[in-house]
Amino acid sequence: MKLMRTEDAVGQILCHDITQIIKGVTKDAVFRKGHVIQKEDIPVLLSVGKEHIYIWENNEHMLHENEAAEILYRICKGEHMHGSEVKEGKIELIADMDGVLKIQRETLHKINGMGQMMIASRHGNFPVKKGDKIAGTRIIPLVIEKEKMEAARQATGEEPIFQILPYRYKTAGVVTTGSEVLKNRISDTFTPVIEEKLAEYQVQMTEHVLSGDDHVVITKAIEEMIEKGVEMVICTGGMSVDPDDRTPLAIKNTGARIVTYGAPMLPGAMFLLAYYEHGDRKIPVLGLPGCVMYAKRTIFDLVLPRLLAGEMLTEEDFIRAGEGGLCLSCPQCTYPNCGFGKGV
Repeated sequence: MKLMRTEDAVGQILCHDITQIIKGVTKDAVFRKGHVIQKEDIPVLLSVGKEHIYIWENNEHMLHENEAAEILYRICKGEHMHGSEVKEGKIELIADMDGVLKIQRETLHKINGMGQMMIASRHGNFPVKKGDKIAGTRIIPLVIEKEKMEAARQATGEEPIFQILPYRYKTAGVVTTGSEVLKNRISDTFTPVIEEKLAEYQVQMTEHVLSGDDHVVITKAIEEMIEKGVEMVICTGGMSVDPDDRTPLAIKNTGARIVTYGAPMLPGAMFLLAYYEHGDRKIPVLGLPGCVMYAKRTIFDLVLPRLLAGEMLTEEDFIRAGEGGLCLSCPQCTYPNCGFGKGV
């Protein structure tokens, strides 16, 4: 591209959008890339502060910002998302469906460390809804070396930076522990909370058992629910170290593989996750501490969408959760627009 006086640019081709900003009225391009400058355009260009202007000159070693933006978009784009119209070297990524956003973080950091291009995104491992903005990308200069964009493409490998995992599971069984509930001494206020949280993801509680505190009964209830085909089993309560809290023992006795019993998150430190193998299925079995019943948001809210998307969570996932794992119990809950769970 070449810089020249605006008054001398009649007949030349703009190599970038020209933006006009009128406070409270507009912020948009008055002329787009590729516009052939006319005599009557000169006063308009001067009115937006363009006394000199860049016009396009072909160069086989350089790319215009919009052409480079398309390459950066292809590096980012995974399944179930689309891009906005390219504008001033910018493209945004928009979700096409509900699911969990996954990010190749090392690649994202690598691209942002290359200079002259940038990618800003939501936090990964959180739910997104259809129509949500996932990320914004931009080429910083008006033109950029083809070689640099090729290096960015090579740095990403085969996997795009962003993916949306759609929700796979639609059914769950709930085992409600506690002899006080079984014997009608108190009302079951835990199960309705679980049903409400499942409904956020269109998941139905198809099986429900009141088990009391007998670990043998709890184990049998879990196994029978899995035989009936539920895709997830949730046990409520009985998760502390008190002698009569037997839920962890009951889950262990099913033969399920325990991923974690205890997690560096509050509320939810006594959370348990296990996987029960049934044929080629690996069914998540959860032990939920009592805080899930009364706290607005807990570890359950962070783990549930990822499990419903079919993720196999590991011990390492929970170890990393400590940073950002403290809910501040704000008087006005703004989750997920807060720091809770952002270290996951």
